[in-house]
Amino acid sequence: MTTRLTDFKNPTFLHEQMRRDIAFFHPRAIDPTGGFFHYFNDDGSVYDASSRHLVNSARMVFCYALAYRLDGKEEYREAARHGLHFLEEKHKQPEYGGYAWVLENGVPTDRTQHCYGLAFVLLAHAHALRIGITEAANGVRTTFALMERLFWSEADGLYADEATPDGVVSSYRGQNANMHTCEALIAAFEATNEPHYLHRAERLAHNMTQRQAALGDGWIWEHYHADWSVDWEYNRHDSSNMFRPWGYQPGHMTEWSKLLLLLDRHSEHLQHNSDWLLDRAQALFDVTMPLAWDAQYGGLMYGLAPDGSACDDDKYFWVQAESLATAALLAQRTGNQEYWDWYNKLWQYSAAHLIDQQRGGWYRILRRDNRRYGPEKPPHGKTDFYHPMGAYLESLYAVGCALA
Repeated sequence: MTTRLTDFKNPTFLHEQMRRDIAFFHPRAIDPTGGFFHYFNDDGSVYDASSRHLVNSARMVFCYALAYRLDGKEEYREAARHGLHFLEEKHKQPEYGGYAWVLENGVPTDRTQHCYGLAFVLLAHAHALRIGITEAANGVRTTFALMERLFWSEADGLYADEATPDGVVSSYRGQNANMHTCEALIAAFEATNEPHYLHRAERLAHNMTQRQAALGDGWIWEHYHADWSVDWEYNRHDSSNMFRPWGYQPGHMTEWSKLLLLLDRHSEHLQHNSDWLLDRAQALFDVTMPLAWDAQYGGLMYGLAPDGSACDDDKYFWVQAESLATAALLAQRTGNQEYWDWYNKLWQYSAAHLIDQQRGGWYRILRRDNRRYGPEKPPHGKTDFYHPMGAYLESLYAVGCALA
């Protein structure tokens, strides 16, 4: 495979990347007894066959839905349906209507209700519906209703984050759950053409990227108190936490930029003036990239402290994938060559260090100097391909070759 700059915008290159990642996970990811295996060594062998995490279970449905949209193979649609059934039959808990966060051998070991997890359940149902899995329509409706009942605050215009199985909501508030809910709501609109999903996504995006960002000088902080004031100390000594790291997250800044561009794509269906979306998308991307880019070793660093210094200089695959997709969409929307330059730069870095060119898939995390971690940095290996698949999807859109 070549890595010349001109290749990265070629639809053939992007299709090839998608198929290589699909081939790494399919069919080895499918557990014939239900759901998907989540935890793979770099060579594709499974190192934990018993654990299931709600987020990964849902993300794999998304991945197979995109695989079906790429090549139209019925086995991919059946795999998506297989994953959807596992969400509804194993993760879903009939006694309280929520979804178990973690299963071991099919038995819930953590039944905490997370808005972040429900966002991915909604995303899975939306993408399954889009490829003709009609039973997913009910899942879109019921998951959204659960999120509304459990986590939505009309006064705040945002979702709370976490609740007990009995529905007692914690005082923690976070941007990450709202970001992925925004993504899922856009997908729900695209699958159903029902505008209330898009209107809710629009409101989330405005409140988080405008109102809340104003509390951090335009940067989007991760953690908040119950009144949505900034909690600067939450996880102060845990900048590599998988779901709630301390510090500004460059990958979330660029991911929000992407979501604003997706909303802009549907501007004729929005409730309010959409002129701010592109400007804000550019501002988030433009302020992030120069500060987060590692001039010595390449790649975007994981976390930045409020003073702009790196608080976690590891290189995560998802940060690069989300950022290159955003760069492509900004380039397509604005015609500005500088965004294509960032796109090419991120692809060059990813192709050289993060993508397994022999076996397919992306390595999850690297040290700052691009050496790989081993099992001492769990979960190691290759856990899913949601972020790369989403990056291919939007990159193809940007180069004029959108998936069906």
